[in-house]
Amino acid sequence: MSTINIRPLRPGDEAALEDFLLARLETSMFLLSNARAAGLAYHGQRYEGDYVAAFDGSQIVGVVAHFWNDFLHFQVGAQLETLWRATVTTSGRPIKGLVGPGDQVGRMLERLQITAAQTQMNERETLFRLSLNQLQVPPALAAGRVQGRQLAMEDLPQVSAWFAEYAIETLGLSPGAETAAQGRERANHHLAEGTTWVVEAAGQRVAMSSFNARIREAVQVGGVYTPPALRGHGYARAVVAASLLHARAAGATLAILFTGQENHAAQRAYRSLGFQPIGDFQLVILREGMRVDR
Repeated sequence: MSTINIRPLRPGDEAALEDFLLARLETSMFLLSNARAAGLAYHGQRYEGDYVAAFDGSQIVGVVAHFWNDFLHFQVGAQLETLWRATVTTSGRPIKGLVGPGDQVGRMLERLQITAAQTQMNERETLFRLSLNQLQVPPALAAGRVQGRQLAMEDLPQVSAWFAEYAIETLGLSPGAETAAQGRERANHHLAEGTTWVVEAAGQRVAMSSFNARIREAVQVGGVYTPPALRGHGYARAVVAASLLHARAAGATLAILFTGQENHAAQRAYRSLGFQPIGDFQLVILREGMRVDR
């Protein structure tokens, strides 16, 4: 009978982590992207995290990471209880959010007895997948009636406001100076990393889309936003397609995204590009960090 060994990951464990996560790529994009960007040592910087894994021999069979933003990310099997506790013990930090496959996050919500009053956002979302060789380019983009391009410096005032509006609409933030500042920070970050696109119609910016995780093999779409007055014209699908054409040209072969189960308009737009549902994913954001009895 095999014995499961639970321990923190450290530099040198990258290959074992990759083997485990790549087999579950569709629900592991944040974990893969952050590990490749920042490694396995934690010093408090963006993308870094404390990783704790369950090993069966030399193979990882489950992992939980507590990232720099205090979100717990899950990719586990039967070891959920042991792994999340070991991860929080290792990090010593509060929990501000839960991210991962819907069944795993659902079990954590029950385990931590998190109530609706404690959550800023709690969304079980439909997970979609697209092989980029099957991308259906919207006619307006293909014909040049709208133009997609990467975010540029001159776009920052507009896109900063859009990021703030997106956070209010989808993440439950309140309007105000703090949310506006977060929008500016996020826009500047995406400009520096080259992970946001805008689409223009008649010279006017009309929509944006970003990658919230990116590896050489795949991209994960997030932050898709069209101002309410401009919705219904296909701009969102055009800007997503523009970003995916760029990713495909750079060598990516797969795109992932998740959206609300009741957001039928978004689901229709993504299906029109060729995305197909493959499961669910869940994101929980807490109003305040939670310290748990370890």
